[in-house]
Amino acid sequence: MTSYVTISPKILYYGTPVVLLSTENEDGTTNISPISSSWALGSYIILGLGLGSQGLENLRHRPECVINLADASLWQQVEALAPLTGRDPMPAYKEELGFRYEPDKFTAANFTRVSSETVRPQRIGECSLQLEAIVRNIRIPEYAQMFAIVETEVTKVHAHKQMVKGEHHINPKAWNPLIYNFRHYYGLGSELGKTYRSET
Repeated sequence: MTSYVTISPKILYYGTPVVLLSTENEDGTTNISPISSSWALGSYIILGLGLGSQGLENLRHRPECVINLADASLWQQVEALAPLTGRDPMPAYKEELGFRYEPDKFTAANFTRVSSETVRPQRIGECSLQLEAIVRNIRIPEYAQMFAIVETEVTKVHAHKQMVKGEHHINPKAWNPLIYNFRHYYGLGSELGKTYRSET
């Protein structure tokens, strides 16, 4: 029989895809926020953002974004963004954590700007999946006032051609998302099987 121990982990990032969230700054430029908390329900994507982030500030005033999903090959470029913030002045807690202000995150991470079709923030050309979206609701829960829950609705989906099977399906064998697993980066292993509802 397996033995268990009770622990108090500092974090609960148990393995979710990395999102590079594009939002529009006040001056019309695009900010990129790497986030690790998101989930999808139909055409709605729910995002978790910290209250001190420039991304959240942008969404409050300009409620549209691009949810860029990075594949595993981009982990070093994603990590290049990790210590950067587009917030000026920088919140004290970010300064204590060693962040530095960077207004041009595309250049800092060697990413390519691509114009969006239904929203103003730019897409990231290197990301295999790019979901343009509008914000439907922003909620700060009473029980955890250091985070915001952002509800978005996807308005346009862009996928690299090599990932598309048929006309409208993502080929899961061609998609290797970057996974943030207890503050470590992982890709996917070999396929184990598929659900009975799979169409590919």
